[in-house]
Amino acid sequence: MKVLLSFDQIQARVLEMGAQLTADYSGREPHLVGVLKGACPFMTDLAQAIELPLTLDYIAVSSYGRATKSTGEVKLVKDLDQGLEGRDLLIVEDIVDTGLTLNYLVNLLGARGPRSLKVVTLLSKPARRLVSVHVDYVGFTIEDEFVVGYGIDFAQRNRNLPHIGKVRFIEESPKE
Repeated sequence: MKVLLSFDQIQARVLEMGAQLTADYSGREPHLVGVLKGACPFMTDLAQAIELPLTLDYIAVSSYGRATKSTGEVKLVKDLDQGLEGRDLLIVEDIVDTGLTLNYLVNLLGARGPRSLKVVTLLSKPARRLVSVHVDYVGFTIEDEFVVGYGIDFAQRNRNLPHIGKVRFIEESPKE
């Protein structure tokens, strides 16, 4: 695994994003909705970097299972604990890849009547988009590479890495 983004790079960018959100939401109380499980480290650090009163909630969806590629089918695994009507909603993602999960969430949560809805992601991989989605705040734009760490996993592993690493899969050649 090769380190793509160091812990220090991530923390510096999260602080910048927190300052931007503090300025953009001045006088309001944003409601952050983290997409489980990957967004947990990012959302925790981001919430601490926003110098405003705010509330937090989590939602869980699945489109990968144990695969390295999205199945294309998004299903709700855990819904929100709080209502969204009249709130300033920030969907917090670890990575926006194909856009399928984010598109599903924007439609699902947007129908619940928030005053505003914006998307914050640590990583964006535009080369993989299958549907057009708007991301309002992007930490880093990356190439089409498989990454793990800082909440992002492969088969539920590597979420605890403090950095984001690029994974190279070695395919076995057929035996003769």
